[in-house]
This record gives sequence, C-alpha cells and structure tokens, in this order.
Amino acid sequence: MRADTYDIQVAVDNRPLGTWDKLTGGEIDSEEYQFKPGAMGAPVSLGGSVNVGNVTVERLYDLATVHTQVHWLISRVGKGTVVIKKQPLDVNKNAFGRPITYRGILKQVIPPEVDSESSDAALLGLEVTCDGTVT
Repeated sequence: MRADTYDIQVAVDNRPLGTWDKLTGGEIDSEEYQFKPGAMGAPVSLGGSVNVGNVTVERLYDLATVHTQVHWLISRVGKGTVVIKKQPLDVNKNAFGRPITYRGILKQVIPPEVDSESSDAALLGLEVTCDGTVT
C-alpha cells in the first residue's frame, strides 16, 4: 500500500463534496484503566472507553467547485454532520474491501494560507470532531 492509494469521500449534512486529497488524524485510542489490588498484587488492566481523534481532510481550492461551497461550509461549523469514507484502492484504482468511515461534527473550516512568494497549491481544510465509533 502507498499513501496515495485511497479515495477519500466527504459529505456534510448529506451533501456529497466529492473526493478529497489528504486525510490526517482519526486515530482510534482508548482510556487506560488499571486496578491495583491489595497485597502489592500486579496491576490488572480493565480496558477503557474508545476515543477517536479529530480528522482533518484537505483538497485543492478549486474556484469553480470549492469556492462556491466555502461560505456554506463556514455556516455549518459547529453543527454540520460529516461523514468521511477512507476507501482503499487496488493497483487498478478499484475499491478494495470496506471503507473506514468516520462520523462527526464539522469543527473547523480552514481556508488556504496566502503567501505572495509561494506557488504551492492552495488547500481547503475541514476538521471534524468524531463520534466515538468508526465503522
């Protein structure tokens, strides 16, 4: 597998926003609970609740598509429901297996950085606070 062999699909409030270029975060972690028994017994792991880290997706800031959506996305911050699907692709660009699906609330819209001395790609980012489960 390579990092570029995924199709990242994003929808906000059931509105499909197409394929995105980058995804970071989304780690699945747990609280750590240990009980220390009497008589200096060895600690016993009790497991813990699952936590899913925030996910940030980014895509090229295309004027024809992204710029026409950015004001609507900004209006959804703090309340818009987001579904992100991270679908692995095989060498022929076909979907392979089930996607990893994150669900949550749109926390932040990150407009592109501006630099008059740079010719880097301008990217729009969305940060999502994830619910406690990943399917």
